[in-house]
Amino acid sequence: MASIPRPASSGSSEGGGDPAAMDERKRKRMESNRESARRSRMKKQKLLEDLSDVASRLQGENVRLAQSIKAKEEAYVEIEAANDILRAQTMELADRLRFLNSILEIADEVGGGGESFEIPQIPDPLFMPWQIPHPMMASPDMLLHGNQGLFA
Repeated sequence: MASIPRPASSGSSEGGGDPAAMDERKRKRMESNRESARRSRMKKQKLLEDLSDVASRLQGENVRLAQSIKAKEEAYVEIEAANDILRAQTMELADRLRFLNSILEIADEVGGGGESFEIPQIPDPLFMPWQIPHPMMASPDMLLHGNQGLFA
């Protein structure tokens, strides 16, 4: 872009002046302006690089947090399912306990209160949950005979 030549003004009230000195001042001012513009561009470039680094770091952290949230949500769903199973087992055990207590009350009423008689114990696997085989666990027979136990 070509610039239009303008008459040099020294800014002083003197009407005249040395044209060589004015050219030197103009050259120094232009050089100073170029250097200032270069510094400004460098500062702007540095700021842009810094902001790009921060954006990259934040995007990485965002991905990490999203993965962490997803893992925690999956763990929550698993724990909630386990809690639902435990609640159902608790309700079933409470029902069985109420039923057994009612049997004891009836037995006490029928027995006359003073007489004691022996109530046979009926083994109930829910009273010993550690002995209940898990449906997904392999039985010892399956381990000994391979896949024959699955499809026999």
